[in-house]
Amino acid sequence: MSRVGNAPIKLPSGVELKVQGTAVTVKGKLGELNSPLPEGISLKDEGGLISLARRDDSREMRALHGTARALLNNCVRGVSAGWQKRLELVGVGYRAQMKGQDLVLSLGYSHEVRYSIPQGVTAQVTDQTKIDLSSVDRQKLGQVAAEIRGLRPPEPYKGKGVRYGDEKVRRKAGKAGKAGKK
Repeated sequence: MSRVGNAPIKLPSGVELKVQGTAVTVKGKLGELNSPLPEGISLKDEGGLISLARRDDSREMRALHGTARALLNNCVRGVSAGWQKRLELVGVGYRAQMKGQDLVLSLGYSHEVRYSIPQGVTAQVTDQTKIDLSSVDRQKLGQVAAEIRGLRPPEPYKGKGVRYGDEKVRRKAGKAGKAGKK
């Protein structure tokens, strides 16, 4: 029994849901998103509570049941409240600033790194070392955050690099010097 798939989705006020074939369109105050509805998964609207049901208990249907519900829930939350992610720059001289739609990063390289923020994602540099990303689309937001982090991932010895706001970097011990040598 799928615990995720069977959990109902509560529609906040101001959010509309439309089913068009194999796609569900969710409209809210922040925008509009589409979510796939796999074949064999049915959707019921019971006065503000959305529930998904599967055709049978095959392995594939059980997997699709939970996935379809999670994707639809992400759309509902995205158009009503939105999604945020914070990135932090750790390292001497590591800085970020916005120039138009480009994020300009100083990451210890001999040159500045420019990253063009895609449509649908907003970036804001609150401090020189903190970047706040927000979007209605959770998948696009996660992809943008991962691409920015990939420009200089945190290294395990000093912890320098771009990291997520809630990320804990496991530190390694450096080289142990030769003891006893004179």
